[in-house]
Amino acid sequence: MAAEIQPKPLTRKPILLQRMEGSQEVVNMAVIVPKEDGVISVSEDRTVRVWLKRDSGQYWPSIYHAMPSPCSCMSFNPETRRLSIGLDNGTISEFILSEDYNKMTSVKNYQAHQSRVTMILFVLELEWVLSTGQDKQFAWHCSESGQRLGGYRTSAVASGLQFDVETRHVFIGDHSGQVTILKLEQENCTLVTTFRGHTGGVTALCWDPVQRVLFSGSSDHSVIMWDIGGRKGTAIELQGHNDKVQALSYAQHTRQLISCGGDGGIVVWNMDVERQETPEWLDSDSCQKCDQPFFWNFKQMWDSKKIGLRQHHCRKCGKAVCGKCSSKRSSIPLMGFEFEVRVCDSCHEAITDEERAPTATFHDSKHNIVHVHFDATRGWLLTSGTDKVIKLWDMTPVVS
Repeated sequence: MAAEIQPKPLTRKPILLQRMEGSQEVVNMAVIVPKEDGVISVSEDRTVRVWLKRDSGQYWPSIYHAMPSPCSCMSFNPETRRLSIGLDNGTISEFILSEDYNKMTSVKNYQAHQSRVTMILFVLELEWVLSTGQDKQFAWHCSESGQRLGGYRTSAVASGLQFDVETRHVFIGDHSGQVTILKLEQENCTLVTTFRGHTGGVTALCWDPVQRVLFSGSSDHSVIMWDIGGRKGTAIELQGHNDKVQALSYAQHTRQLISCGGDGGIVVWNMDVERQETPEWLDSDSCQKCDQPFFWNFKQMWDSKKIGLRQHHCRKCGKAVCGKCSSKRSSIPLMGFEFEVRVCDSCHEAITDEERAPTATFHDSKHNIVHVHFDATRGWLLTSGTDKVIKLWDMTPVVS
């Protein structure tokens, strides 16, 4: 009797729609043009390009504009078609794109920073342009007059910038690993608080104004979810990358976070689950399971005539344990550990199969991603990489 052939389950993964090549240097930032088959990109090769889809199905530049300095970042407002471009020389240049996206008209320049502009946000509701630079300055300008309204010196070079229109709070992540929250008025700002949870520099920020949650990505390979709206100080760690996290985007309608990094990974996190904070690591001079002394505890080693052991920590309970009492590994997805991590033997026995169920999916973009943009209306994701390539993905199989 012939064996019954079982159909293989279909792997749900992003579908690559398009590759856009031609930039001579890294594409630092790019966005999908809403309601158009178009993409706007800025590159280290000093070019601004508007790519439109042709009848052949390929994307070709309808605008190819050379800037006086390498283009480090950008902000595009589709309602006004205002394009703000940050340059390596500290200038922000503003343009208005034509309705057919075949022409860009220069509006004004701001000498916003003394060195490279690292991030820009245009806030239509307030007519403000927010920016950070390598001069460790955060600044905001009036987009109507071009006048500088105020500034704030950050502790290190900023690489993440988000703004909440309703409360006028600005979030600034910097290379020291700190996130600074400022309250902006028309011409002054107040420091609200700073918080630190990363062991490496903050590389990306993403703000959800509905749930009032801030996500921060870092060179320490992790993402932290800061629950600001909950007012309980909850910070949830997400561990799913093997290299620095370089870009974040959030799909509000499905409550899914998209993180991308230097490992080429596109990780889609389900944030519509009850997640748990990782415990603080406990200090102890001996294993909190078997009481064996750790190697620096000379007195107990002498008294018990035992050789000191190396200290480890259980990721589930936080207890200080020896290697023998933490010989097992397990994933703990609800704590953000999608990969297997060290746990003590008793915690390993207590973790159920349901608790090990993944809360994220992992996909390979096959390039080192430096920036992403997600178009929720179509479920498209744009990634730009150090390989000078822009990729357009259909994410509906995994973001739905």
